This record gives sequence, C-alpha cells and structure tokens, in this order.
Amino acid sequence: MSLRGRDLISIRDLSREEILEILIAARRWIPVAEGRRASEALQGRLLALAFFEPSTRTRLSFETAMQRLGGRVITIADPTSSSVAKGESLADTVRMLSSYGDALVIRHPNEGASRLAARVSDKPVINAGDGAGQHPTQTLLDLATIDEHFGTLSGLRVILMGDLRYGRTVHSLARALCLFGSELVLHSPPSLRMPDEVVRELGEAGVRVREEPDLRRALKDADVLYVTRIQKERFGDLAEYARISGSYRFDPALLSEVKERFIVMHPLPRVAEIPPEVDSSPHAAYFRQAFLAVPVRMALLSLILGGRLSKKGGRSL
Repeated sequence: MSLRGRDLISIRDLSREEILEILIAARRWIPVAEGRRASEALQGRLLALAFFEPSTRTRLSFETAMQRLGGRVITIADPTSSSVAKGESLADTVRMLSSYGDALVIRHPNEGASRLAARVSDKPVINAGDGAGQHPTQTLLDLATIDEHFGTLSGLRVILMGDLRYGRTVHSLARALCLFGSELVLHSPPSLRMPDEVVRELGEAGVRVREEPDLRRALKDADVLYVTRIQKERFGDLAEYARISGSYRFDPALLSEVKERFIVMHPLPRVAEIPPEVDSSPHAAYFRQAFLAVPVRMALLSLILGGRLSKKGGRSL
C-alpha cells in the first residue's frame, strides 16, 4: 500500500487502511509540528499552492507542514495578482505550477476544479477545497482529532450541524465516517439540508443517518458535535442568510447535559455559531483540531512525495 505520487481529490480516493496509515504517520510528526524536533524529510522538494478562494488555516498549515519537513513553498494566494486576472485558463495555470513544483495543492470556488487540475498535471494534486464539493485533507485532520480524543473512530454518534447543503467539510467527513461504523445525526435549517444524493449514498453504505430538528434531543448520547458556519458566500439573498445564520447558534448551557467525553468541533472560521464562552470548556476541541492540520498534512505530504529515509530505516524525523 503506497500513496507515493498519488492525487488526493476526494476522501473516497482513500481506503480505510490508507486513512489509518495517514493518521498513524501524523501522530509521529507531532513533535516536529510543535517545533520540538527538526526534519529534513522533504529537503529539496518544492510544493506549489494555488488558492483561488480566501484561506487562512488550510493555506498556512500546508505551508507550515512543508517547511517543517525541510521543503519549500511557492504560492498563488491572490489570483488577482496572477495571470488568472489576464484571462489565463485554470488548465494553463496548473501546467505552469506543475512544471515548477513537485506537487500542487489547489483550492477553487468551482466544484470539479481539482479533478480538472489532476487531469492536466503531471505531478500529484491535492484538493484543498472545491466549491461545495470535497475537502479531503480537512476530513483527515477531523478524523485525527476524533481519534486522538476517543482512541477510536468506530461506533461513535456524530452530530453534523449547520450548513450541510454547501458545506464541503461535512460532505467529506460523512463519507469518511461511513468506513468506521459511526451513526450520523443531521441538524440544519430546512434550506440547508444534506443533499439527498449524499444521504442516499450513506444509507447504501449501511450508515445509520437521521435528521433531528431538536438539538437538545440530538445531543442525548452524542459523542461529537461538528458545527459548521452558515456560509454567507453561498447565498444570493443576504436577507435569507441573516435570517438563517442568526437562528443557528450553539447554546453553551447545553454542555451541562452532554457526556463527560463529548467534544465540540468546528473546521473554522467561526462567526457566531459557537460563542466564545465555549472556548474554555474541556469539551471544546476546535483549536486542537486546527493545530492537528499541520502534522496531518505533514504525514500526507511525506507519504505522497516520499520522505527521505533515515539511516535507522524509519522516515527521517
């Protein structure tokens, strides 16, 4: 089983065993991600980033991961300052970046853009989010967060709350949890329900899925609450956005009714859906979740690019 040289466009590109391999590798990279140890595993390698949508955590964690591994990064962070603003096609931009780097990470507002990039690139392509489609590396760090806390990914009850229609993070996470026998509880505004095709796919995979409009009831016996923001950029009607976003907030008082080991997760950025009062709770896992982006993406990059081996036979740490 090898990930070397492979694209990662959808979480479905990975088997259950490959996901676990990445999570095991990520745990080994935590001391390097924290700066307590150094690595030259990807010294001499160059990662190209093409971000056509705003990003903080995803872009910076990929840059941090590559640099912690001893590699270097080139970045398009503002498409208006690149030849895209002159009308250059996505395919041509991808071909150019692929000729400069050893792998390409791409984020784009159009669903399917990363798959197009993979078709024209002769280097591995990693999808860092494509419209309302997929965000597989976010899913990997979400799974790492759950696994670190519970010591397992199997048999958990996970609530997905917020924008389930356009939220690419929940689309990817739901599909991944299929592989581990989790039960999914969906809590969203009616206009932002999980797409029927995703629900159907989950059901065909044998996953227990139910919608629950009452969050208090949903929290009963839940292990994880995964909150997503209502995405303003996906709305044509801002009045409708304001109405919906104002109605979906997590009440900190509900934490008094949850399991001792219960955690609240969020892919960030948050707006007002989780109030700051939750931050100091032992149930708040979203900042740890954000940190784990670095070792998880270190693991993924080292496996895809083939991290240099140490004299002792393990990957160079």
